[in-house]
Amino acid sequence: MGYKPTIATLEVADDPQCWQDVGFAVDDGGNCQIGTVRLHLKPIDDLRGVQTWSVFTDTCPPGEYTINGLATTVIKPEAIEPEAPVHPNGTLTIDHLVVFSPNLAVTIAALSDLGLEPRRTREHEAFGQPMRQVFFRMGEVVLELVGPDKDEGEGNAGFFGLAFTVVDLDATASFLGKHVGRTKNAVQPGRRITTLRKTAGLQTAVAFMTGESN
Repeated sequence: MGYKPTIATLEVADDPQCWQDVGFAVDDGGNCQIGTVRLHLKPIDDLRGVQTWSVFTDTCPPGEYTINGLATTVIKPEAIEPEAPVHPNGTLTIDHLVVFSPNLAVTIAALSDLGLEPRRTREHEAFGQPMRQVFFRMGEVVLELVGPDKDEGEGNAGFFGLAFTVVDLDATASFLGKHVGRTKNAVQPGRRITTLRKTAGLQTAVAFMTGESN
């Protein structure tokens, strides 16, 4: 029986202590289980944020791949999903993982090797430039692919940042205090979001959101 592409792990170039300081439960090995996804946190010189991912998929054999610049490990699904701990900052799951691409058409074609198909596309502006967002479902996580509105750019795609769903966004904002920006309406209708500031010490772009039913 086949199974849909799902994110299993993310390797993140960041200090585990900084993640603990902002309310994530991190074990002694630098592992942080968030929903069904395990983050492995480890500082790496001159690198920041998400570096690689492992994915459950049956569209290609287990092994190491480069998907339009995204370092990817394909693995077999585990029989038992790990139980996520309670995070003091109220985090429940990864809402979405953001990937930036200079050429969306090239990256979409490459992601199809993992069995991923676009769910929807949204056009918007960022810093005065027309942009597009293309969304994919990977288990409980949404993959948000962002790039220019024209498929003319050159270069590889790269991981950008993470947005987490929380129990109570106001409580999370209160817990983090000066380390988050103001809470505002998210792009997703009926949802709100706040962004972690650099003062928190993380090398990873992070945001916190209300759930779909909040």
